[in-house]
Formats: sequence, structure tokens, C-alpha cells
Amino acid sequence: MTDLANPPTSTSAEVSGVTAGPTGQSRSGMTADALRAAVSDHLLYSIARPPAVLTPEHYYRALSLAVRDRMQKRWMATTQDWLDRSAKVTCYLSAEFLMGPQLGNNLLNLGIEDEARTALAGLGQDLDVILDCEGEPGLGNGGLGRLAACYLDSLATLERPSIGYGIRYEFGIFSQEIVDGWQVEKTDNWLVRGNPWEIDKPDASYLVSWGGHTEAYEDVTGRLRVRWVPQRVFQGVSYDTPVQGYGVNTCNTLTLWSARAVESFALEAFNTGDFYRAVDEEVVSETVSKVLYPNDEPEAGKRLRLLQQYFFVTCSLQDVLNIHTQRAGLPLSALPDKWAIQLNDTHPSIAVAELMRLLIDDHQLPWEQAWNLTVRTFGYTNHTLLPEALETWPLAMFSEALPRHLELIYEINDRFLEEVRARFPGDEERVARMSLIGEDGGRSVRMAHLATVGSHAVNGVAALHSELLKSSVLKDFYEMWPQRFGNVTNGVTPRRFLALSNPGLRGLLDQTIGTGWLTDLERLHGLESFVDDPAFRQRWRDVKRVNKSRLAEFIHSATGIECSPAWMFDVQVKRIHEYKRQHLMALHIITLYHRLKTSPGLTVPPRVFLFGGKAAPGYFVAKRIIKLITAVGETINADPDVNRCLKVVFLPNFNVKNAHLVYPAADLSEQISTAGKEASGTGNMKFMINGAVTIGTLDGANVEIRREAGAENFFLFGLTEGEVERVKADGYRPLNHVESDAELAAVLELIARGEFTGGDPEVLRPIVDNLIHHDPFLALADYRSYVDCQEQVSRAWLDSDAWSRMSILNTARSGMFSSDRAIAEYCDDIWGVGPMPVAF
Repeated sequence: MTDLANPPTSTSAEVSGVTAGPTGQSRSGMTADALRAAVSDHLLYSIARPPAVLTPEHYYRALSLAVRDRMQKRWMATTQDWLDRSAKVTCYLSAEFLMGPQLGNNLLNLGIEDEARTALAGLGQDLDVILDCEGEPGLGNGGLGRLAACYLDSLATLERPSIGYGIRYEFGIFSQEIVDGWQVEKTDNWLVRGNPWEIDKPDASYLVSWGGHTEAYEDVTGRLRVRWVPQRVFQGVSYDTPVQGYGVNTCNTLTLWSARAVESFALEAFNTGDFYRAVDEEVVSETVSKVLYPNDEPEAGKRLRLLQQYFFVTCSLQDVLNIHTQRAGLPLSALPDKWAIQLNDTHPSIAVAELMRLLIDDHQLPWEQAWNLTVRTFGYTNHTLLPEALETWPLAMFSEALPRHLELIYEINDRFLEEVRARFPGDEERVARMSLIGEDGGRSVRMAHLATVGSHAVNGVAALHSELLKSSVLKDFYEMWPQRFGNVTNGVTPRRFLALSNPGLRGLLDQTIGTGWLTDLERLHGLESFVDDPAFRQRWRDVKRVNKSRLAEFIHSATGIECSPAWMFDVQVKRIHEYKRQHLMALHIITLYHRLKTSPGLTVPPRVFLFGGKAAPGYFVAKRIIKLITAVGETINADPDVNRCLKVVFLPNFNVKNAHLVYPAADLSEQISTAGKEASGTGNMKFMINGAVTIGTLDGANVEIRREAGAENFFLFGLTEGEVERVKADGYRPLNHVESDAELAAVLELIARGEFTGGDPEVLRPIVDNLIHHDPFLALADYRSYVDCQEQVSRAWLDSDAWSRMSILNTARSGMFSSDRAIAEYCDDIWGVGPMPVAF
């Protein structure tokens, strides 16, 4: 390993790039020698540091630029090919793209990992140290953004033309620290050292209007039209990142928009001494793309989120129309034939009204034609059943911010409700439920309704979720247009979440079933032939043990807690939310603690309970759940009566980078959300492909995971979705479960009396009160079933061969959860976007 305090230096000759060989090889050559020369060139010409002061960080940037060079010719060829062939292109609009570190992924997809390692060694560097220098792009928060990133990877690998569109957030949501057991939010300044993967394109910028009023006027033909007179105008500037497919020449694009003032510096104000006003417009404009998910509890936060959504949507749609009409020279009538624009959840749903505005006001199309083009162009993916996530905007706020769009939404709504009344005459309650304008609790604009009405296809992201959409959240719309509704179960890329993050398992798979599984995950079924081979099971366990040792080292460095790789690693890593029920897992841990303290001779198979995830800054209960977990952990980890078989870890700042360590090391995957609340999940899939066994409810994609893995290889507990609804309808009283279950009562009493908070009963009182008096996600109703199921887990763990068999079969049967399969379904069934191999 390289000594980071005294990094080796390169000679002047090495840094000058004199070893580049044939002209151009330092830009495009794929050999180790060419890469070494390229890194040397960039150290000299791009990094501009003398050899004596070079650090691994400098080598990271130089190698990244060298790898980007090798992508750029493919990138330009891909774009030119789909323009020349007039191919249909997918545009994926998403408020998040949780890309994760890019260097290792791009080396993998280009097939030059070994060459890079040799090249760096020739310069006295260790590739693993260089890879570790890369930070986490603060462009997403959770599953929604990571799914978008997986889909970009699969689109490129399947050679389907695509552009991802989003926001170039200057700061991520926050960097999480744990101080005295509490979450503390720190600024996530991920761009402080720049981003070597992006290329800014200031010539690709578009104006963004905001506020103001509208005016009616007659055009030269005497036709009545409307112009928007905005209060503010700023611009969005494009930053493009290449997205390289695995083993192919296709390199697609991620375009992220950064907000800028139209005139960033007022010289006159500066010269007259008004220094603040001189830069005021720049400061106000750049706030738009400043931070991912600003706290939207106050009205100012809500307004900023609406502005962010409109900002990236209008820039993206203007870019599409510019490419379509100016660069490709195509008529607007061909828009749905050449572009498939997908709304990734409700965040970009203002796109429906914005495309109508652009087509009607800017391009002066008649309403009927504009609406036909809009509906045929858009598709909508719904990711949630939670009412609070189906965004609505107060009408007064929306009217003030986007006056022209509200006019268009009123017109869309009027025409739509005429259809509803014609289809369901006399059913005014249905009309009220389906209206784009909500009347309950103050008038509001219903964005999920707008997305549904304005799209030709609507899909959920797991079989259960899609059925629940049709029977609950969007039931009226399904009855109106059943042909629009479908399902595409989520998937994850096996390149990043197996090949890159789990090199030991990748090697074992390659040796056992060949390398084709990387682009055809169904080939993992070949592992079933080896499941009863004792030697293979031992090799499988050896890989897992190495992964657990690697994670244990990281845990120790991050938290100071020592964990044995011989113990079961029981893991729940995801956004902290009551419906995901991290507190239910905590109740199980406290149950074991209680048993061990009251029965000192009790034998419990040793476990490390590992948590990770962020709570929204304004989510009081979620932040208390983190405090519960850390408080229980501090007590257990310091108590020799219980730490002989229990350890509790809360891993701060869970992200893609440390996920590379977590998923491969997990033995047990906790997917314990209340049935009917999780749309799909993707963490459950990442655990499964890495051989973790799931304990879970019949929620989201758990249903399909259990079906694929086999019921005998899945630990099932809890109420079903139908049972959850019946319990709630009957008037759920959580205290009944406490009164009828002495162990549960004892567990809650431990929390309530301050057992884990130094005798202070007030710190965690909100958790206990919430459970006993409200329990909105039925944690207490599922407690006994969950604890009993965990007993089954413990018994199974004691038989290492049986557990290995379950682990192998989970990986072997995870093929359907590849994002390649999901993207092929989108492309073939919804978007009509075919493969376009790129000549190079």
C-alpha cells in the first residue's frame, strides 16, 4: 500500500508523458503503457503540479481525466449516430441521480481495470488507494436517485439512446454525523475539489422565467394568444457527464442544469458603491441549484422546491425541442416518434404543463395538436403510495410562481373533467376526486393527477405496488384508462453492485459459470448446479468472510466498534422513516437484551446489528429513531453480559461508496416495512444478488424476491397489505398488543424508564408514546410475528451448510432484478426505443 504521508514522486520524464508512444495513444490507447502516459500527461498539463508535491488525490484526478478521454470519442460518436440515424431517444427526467463514485465503474465498463492497475503501479501508486480518493457526488439521497443511475447504466449497456436530465446540486442533502447519538447535518460540499467527469457547456443554456403575470394579445393572424411577463428571469447552464455502457461503444449523456444569473454582475451598482446589489442577482439565481431537497417545512422551502422542479424541467424540455427542431431538423409533429420522456416520480410532473406552454405559446401550435403530442411523448413512473409524497402545491403559491402554467392546468382540467363526466355521468364525487385541483384543506394543484392525465403510460415499480396503484391511489384513473397502466419492477445494475463492489464473488462466479452473467443476470441460475457441492459452499463462505472482514475494518475506523466476521451481519440500511420500521428492528434488539439480562445463561447466536441511513432534517420521529438505535447500541456494546453475542452499529453517512462494503458483507437483509407502504425497494435486490437472505413482509418487491428465491429461502413475517387495511378499518389500538404481550411491555418499559439514556426517561419518551398511542405503521401489531421469525433465523444460522445453500440460491435466483431487464421492458413496452449499436 502507498504511504499517504510520503507519497512516491514521479520523475520529470514520467510526468512529461514522453512514454506516450504513437500519436494520440495518450488520449485513446487502452494499454497499460498508454494509460500510464496519459496519467503523466494530465499530471503535467491538467493538474499542473510539480512531481515533488503530487498526492494520491492528484493521481485520482489525472487518471479520471485519462479515462474520460477514452470515453469522449465514443460519447461523440454515440450522439452523432442517433442524430444521423434520427433514432428515437429516451429522456429520463429525475430530481435525483445518485451516481456514486465513477472511476471504478468506468474502468469496469471500458474493460481496463487491470491495465489501470498496472499503469498506476508503474507510477508508484496503488489503484485501490487512488479509487478511495473519489468522493460521493451529492446528486441524490436514496433509492429514487440510485435507480435513475442504474437505469442510465443499463440504457448505455443495452445500446439504447438516452439522455438523463436533472439538477447539478452544488451541495448534497447533507453529510451525516452522529454526535452524542444524535444526527447532526453538515454541509455536503461535494464540488469543493471539482468534478473531473463533467464538462460544462455554457453555450447550452436556456432562460427560465418565474413569477409575474400573463397578458392576452392577438397575433398577426388575429388569433387570441397569451404571453407570460415574468417577474424574474435567470438561466440554466448545462453540465454534461458521459455514461459509458459495459463492453459496448455506446456512451450516453447525463445533463445536469446549474442556475446562473442572466447578468451576474451589475457594474453600475458596484461603481456607485452598492456592492451588495452588484452581485444580488447572481446570488439569488444560483440559490435555485444550491442544495438537494431544501427543508420544505417552511413556505420558503416549498417555494424553492417548486422552483427547482420547474427549473430543471423547462431547461430539459427546451433542450429537447432545440435538438429536435434545430440540430435534427425535424418537425414538431414527429416529437413522440423521436422522443420518449419519462417522469421519474411526481417531481418533474410540471413538465406536462411546461411542454404545453412551449408548444402553444412559443411554437404556436393549436391546443388539440399540442395535447396529442404531449400525451404521446410522456410516460409517468409512480414510486410511492404515501399521500404526502404525491406532491400538491397550494394554489396561491402556484399561481404566484407559475401563472401561465396554472392557466394551462385549468384548461387541461376543464377538458379532462368533461371526459370524466361523459364517461361517468352524474358521478360528481368521482369528478371531485379526479380533478387536478384539490379542494380539501385549501385549494391545491395535484401533481400526480397532472402526470397521470398527461402521460400515455403509467407504471408502478413492483407487482404489488402497481396493483395497489390501480386499486387505491389512482383507482379512478385506472377505471378511466385501464390501457395506460402497467408494471415495471425495479432493478439494479450488476456491474456496480456485484462486479465492482464484490470482486471476490465476481471472481468465483466467473470461474464457475463464465463471465456472461454481467450482461445476462439470468445466467446466475447456473449456480444451482453447485449448491450441494461442499467445496463450492466453502468457497462461497470464504468470499463472504473476506467481505465481512473488509466491512468490519471500515466499521472500526468509522465508529470505533469492533465486530467479528464470524458473527451474523444483520443489516438494515435505507432512509430512516417510520414506515421502513427501523424502530421495529430496534425492539427486537432490546428483546434480546432483555432476555440476556434476565437469563444470564441464555445462548444467543452472535449477531452484529448494522443500521445506516439519513433522517430528513425536519422529521422529528425519524431523528428520535436514530437516537434510539445509538442509545441501545452504546448500552449493549459496553455491557459484557450482552456484548459477548450482540453488537449494534449505526454507520454514519450511508452512501453509495460505503454501500460497496455493506451489501457484499450482509448475511441477513432486513426488509421490514409495513405491507402496502414500500413501492418496491432496490436495496432488497442489492442484498439478494450478493447472497444475503431476506427477512421481510410481503411488501414492495419483497413479494417477487420471495417468489424467485423460493419461500424456503426467505424469512416471512407480518400482516399482509389486506390485513393491514382491515386492522386500521377496525380501529387499531396499539395498546392492546402491549397489554397482551408481557415481553413487549417489558421492552417498552426499558425504553420508557431510561435504561438506554442514563436514567433519563424524557429523551426517548416520544418514541414510546408514538408507538403506544398512534403506531401509524403497525410496528407493535407485527412485533410478535417478527420476533418469532427472528428465532427461525437464529436456528437457521447455526447450520452453516443450510445457510450457505440459502445464500447461494438467493444469488442464483436474482436474475430478474437486473436493471437491464427493467430497462428492456421500458424500452420495448413503453418507450419504443430500440438498440442502436455505435460504430467506432
